[in-house]
Amino acid sequence: MNEPQSESKTSTKRNRRSGIEDRWFRRDGNKSGKYGVKSRWQARFVDYEGHEHMKVYADREDAQAFLDQNAADLVTGKFVGKAASTRTVGSVSGEWMKHREHLKPKTVAGYHSLLDGLVLPTWKNVALADVDYAGVRSWVTAMQQGTHAVAKHDGQGRAMVARKLSASRVIQAHQVLKQVLDEAVKMRLLPVNPAVGVSLPRKQEAERRYLDHTQVDALATASGDLAVMVYVLAYCGLRFGEVVALQVRDVGLGNSRLTVRRSVTYVTGTGFVEGTTKGHESRDVPIPAFLVEMLREHVKGRKSGHLVFPPVPAERRDRSKPRSDWMTPGEFRWAFDPAAVTAGVDGLVPHELRHTAASLAIQSGANIKVVQKMLGHKTATLTLDRYGHLFDDELDGLATRLDTGRTAALKPKSAPADIALLAGALNLTAEQISALGDLIAG
Repeated sequence: MNEPQSESKTSTKRNRRSGIEDRWFRRDGNKSGKYGVKSRWQARFVDYEGHEHMKVYADREDAQAFLDQNAADLVTGKFVGKAASTRTVGSVSGEWMKHREHLKPKTVAGYHSLLDGLVLPTWKNVALADVDYAGVRSWVTAMQQGTHAVAKHDGQGRAMVARKLSASRVIQAHQVLKQVLDEAVKMRLLPVNPAVGVSLPRKQEAERRYLDHTQVDALATASGDLAVMVYVLAYCGLRFGEVVALQVRDVGLGNSRLTVRRSVTYVTGTGFVEGTTKGHESRDVPIPAFLVEMLREHVKGRKSGHLVFPPVPAERRDRSKPRSDWMTPGEFRWAFDPAAVTAGVDGLVPHELRHTAASLAIQSGANIKVVQKMLGHKTATLTLDRYGHLFDDELDGLATRLDTGRTAALKPKSAPADIALLAGALNLTAEQISALGDLIAG
């Protein structure tokens, strides 16, 4: 097909229409003033934004093919309008963030950190029409190599320098750009999302340690004043932010339950903030009997609104850091890290006690739904993805129980005993025959 010789677009919004115009002849068949000038056939169509598009062709068939292709693109959503050339990634990201300000403060702060620190330094002024798969792929590679653009300062005013990013951070940055471009697609500024399908680095699965009962006891003993808190983390599976937000009223000593309804998180630029749990729902967690008695003594004399595990006393707090209304991870680890060394589990982190709680629950015979509820996971699938391998130890026991059940079900039933025949063969007295009958009858 011949290439179009010219193209023009008007900025005036018009009603939807399309057609082909003969530039050389008027409707009455007479030659027009454009006769013989450039190409003869002019194709016109108006997109869904009301903008008119025009191209001229030497052959009518080429003009018709131009209209057919663009009509199909308009129907299927593949058409890229004029706005894609004028709107930038930065402008769309601003609108995208406006609809996320209602989320939890830590989530909003995380989005701002990724946008301002990693995404916008590269993409802020790039027109949507200029974002392509190759460009996004190169950006992902640059973040892995430490050659990407970064903001001058982070959220705390510290100078930023490009460095090789972890797989997790690269994936997070890519997800934010992808969501911004998803917004552009929904706004019909882009036909498809060019960030889709880009290969991402694989996160290495962190090795998890699961303590046994003896190790937990040794760790708690070595933790001194924080022993009860260690037991709660290891046997109830709470997240650190959930356990430091527990109030006395949340401890059900009568029904052996902890009610988890709040969590404390650190928000950059704000500090520690109390909010809902990660899943935005409260849950009841069972407390082992030995721990019920420990908690009973631990909260004795405190009012219902008091924290179960308050921040450390002022004399034991690092005065160089701002005071918090809740125990901070740093305060906890000041005692926890040395205790881990003493207990022979060097390098253990508090979150591994949550893994330990899942492991101990599974070992005790808890099914996946119970473990899911205890941990506060949204779905059992998430619990299975993380801890499903721990159920493998139950396979041998399951096979044994299935075999035993089958054997019992298929075992032939014995015929009822003939008491008279037995009595005659054994030469029993009347009293013995009566006793035998009672024995067989059960």
